[in-house]
Amino acid sequence: MQTYKSTGIKDWALEDRPREKLLTKGITSISNAELLAILIRSGGPETSAVELARQILIQAGNNLHELGKITVNDLIKHNGIGPVKAITIVAALELGRRRRKTEILEKIRISGSQEVYQLFQPLIADLSHEEFWVLFMNRSNRVIDNIRISQGGISGTVIDVRLILKNALERLSSSLILCHNHPSGNLKPSDADIKITRKISEASRSMDIQLLDHIIIADNSYFSFSDEGMI
Repeated sequence: MQTYKSTGIKDWALEDRPREKLLTKGITSISNAELLAILIRSGGPETSAVELARQILIQAGNNLHELGKITVNDLIKHNGIGPVKAITIVAALELGRRRRKTEILEKIRISGSQEVYQLFQPLIADLSHEEFWVLFMNRSNRVIDNIRISQGGISGTVIDVRLILKNALERLSSSLILCHNHPSGNLKPSDADIKITRKISEASRSMDIQLLDHIIIADNSYFSFSDEGMI
């Protein structure tokens, strides 16, 4: 039986190659696989960069949020992806996250849990580990700053209440909102989540700082302590 070798991008028509297509037709004409292929630059011996990009996207369920969770170790399992290419992809995804953070955090005024979710979702929704963040606000509920207090493993992270209060006092914050992610996808707050929320609320109150909410984010949804009457 005759076998056929996969053709490389160099064998494609000039206008169909991802880089040339971007230049001639614009960035919006490029598919997700083609964008990823531009980062990859070259494929394997029998696989084009676009075919390799498609394999990576399939691994992520063709979901860009899931793609953001892929690590360097995950990527180098693909034949044709070495450490340099894997680092390039991970770095590009991180730049996208930071760009969205910059666009969102523009002295916005927080009036509800949905706005908090929109602010933090790009930062932590697609992480494979837990991160705990605090949003610091003034008396008008306008954002002063947001910082990551800690990061941990898949199932938890250690929270230092003193560090939160120190940052709040340095920023002259009048109120706080806590936010962390659940990589498992389970939105239900754990006993530890409930306990740390109460502890931070009590400690903040002693400094005349109000804890307004604690948001748990998992993928494309969230849980609000305030909305559920738990604060």
